[in-house]
Amino acid sequence: MLITRQFDRTGKKSMSMATTQNTRDKAAAISQDRSSVAQPSTTLRGWLDHLAARDRLAVIRSGTSLQFELAAISKRLDGIKAVLFPHPGGHRMPVVSGLVSDRGWIAEAMGVEPSNVLRQFQAAALNPLPWEEVDGAPVQEVVHREIDLLKLLPIPVHNEHDNGAYITAGLLIARNPRTGIQNVSIHRLQVTGPNRLGALLLPRHTHVFFEAAERAGQPLDVAIVIGVDPLTLLSSQAIAPIDFDELTIAGALHGAPLPVVKCVTCDVRVPAEAEIVVEGRLLPMVREMEGPFGEFPQYYGEEAKRHVIEVTAVTHRKDALFHTIVGGGLEHLLLGGIPREATLLAHLQRSFTNVLDVHLARGGVCRYHLYVQISKRQEGEAKNIIMGAFGGHYDIKQVVVVDEDVDIHNSTEVEWAIATRFQADRDLLIVGNSQGSKLDPSTRDGVGAKMGLDATKPLDATEMKFKRIRVPGEEEVDLAKAVSSISGRSWRQATTA
Repeated sequence: MLITRQFDRTGKKSMSMATTQNTRDKAAAISQDRSSVAQPSTTLRGWLDHLAARDRLAVIRSGTSLQFELAAISKRLDGIKAVLFPHPGGHRMPVVSGLVSDRGWIAEAMGVEPSNVLRQFQAAALNPLPWEEVDGAPVQEVVHREIDLLKLLPIPVHNEHDNGAYITAGLLIARNPRTGIQNVSIHRLQVTGPNRLGALLLPRHTHVFFEAAERAGQPLDVAIVIGVDPLTLLSSQAIAPIDFDELTIAGALHGAPLPVVKCVTCDVRVPAEAEIVVEGRLLPMVREMEGPFGEFPQYYGEEAKRHVIEVTAVTHRKDALFHTIVGGGLEHLLLGGIPREATLLAHLQRSFTNVLDVHLARGGVCRYHLYVQISKRQEGEAKNIIMGAFGGHYDIKQVVVVDEDVDIHNSTEVEWAIATRFQADRDLLIVGNSQGSKLDPSTRDGVGAKMGLDATKPLDATEMKFKRIRVPGEEEVDLAKAVSSISGRSWRQATTA
């Protein structure tokens, strides 16, 4: 049964009919960018059907070990096929992995062409749709209050030196203690006891919420949502202002408000169509050892005293699926990379209207190395753009600015632009002792240097100096017609015919 309450992105109730019409208008605006042949994927199970229909879902034999073997198989198929493990480690609950390990798959989940992924995500962030609360939901078909996480859930161990089983694809949802507005993010969560999780909280919004609760001597209620559709998963990684509920971005990407349900032990609202919810609370004044864990930079996050979640309940579907993300795999990289790209592009275009596109390179773990494509108007502006990019997110470590003739989704082209258009004595910008990623092992506790490279052509260059070579007709060649039916092994016959 649908409850008629609606909430805007700031969590305020709205009772006017104008809000409902505005919601429909926003959904219509977003849908204009949809591909005419596809609709957005709004459920995990629907997405698995989509992958299976295109031979992109591998079903593994029962009995796969949860310790390393499950992750090993997933890594071997990374970017090729998503993987379903029917009964891993003797558990009745199946595990899925690799759901969005290709950029093209994410475009399909949105229902757009790959070239429109950032535009679609930007539009959703600018036109969020309020979620709608429902009374009763599939994710609460089964409720557990006596908790032993490793018995209830098939939680894997991924990398060689990971310190135990980790929940890696859980959307951690928390409410601002002051405003009640939710934040959605993903944190690594180590199972440290039957009802206990060690959590790495980086200095972002959830950490701010927890600090406010801890100052008041109170725990912070949280919900960890496992097994959602790819667009809700992607939305959780948006770089949004504090007091902006990322579930409203998911609704905009879906083209309809996201149905949510109130948790059974707290006031947090969670996606109603999810597979599993782990409810709990971050404990004030409690820190326990967590880690090491294999992270996106392809190194281990070190062991340290970190925050602790006490689990109060687990709810799930009767036939729930458990989603895991292998640390450092393509799913891990792309989920963080694409929302950051969309946010960084919008950030730069607000000040520099000639910025055409951005790309977080896979070689920079889809976090640290940013390529920016511009239509150059003035000498020196590339360095301004570089400084603007550094201000867009503290993770950005290296920025390369190139002209519009360089394909920034091709790292070889970017490297070619650096090789032929960049000189270190005039085109290099270095900013020392600046905030970076704490997960970058080359920093000193997150303090390091940033580097920008202006690999654009001088505006006063003569026409032929930077003219790229081109063979006329290369793009139009029909190889099916041009290549002879004679085998290459018979080349001598061809030359004498």
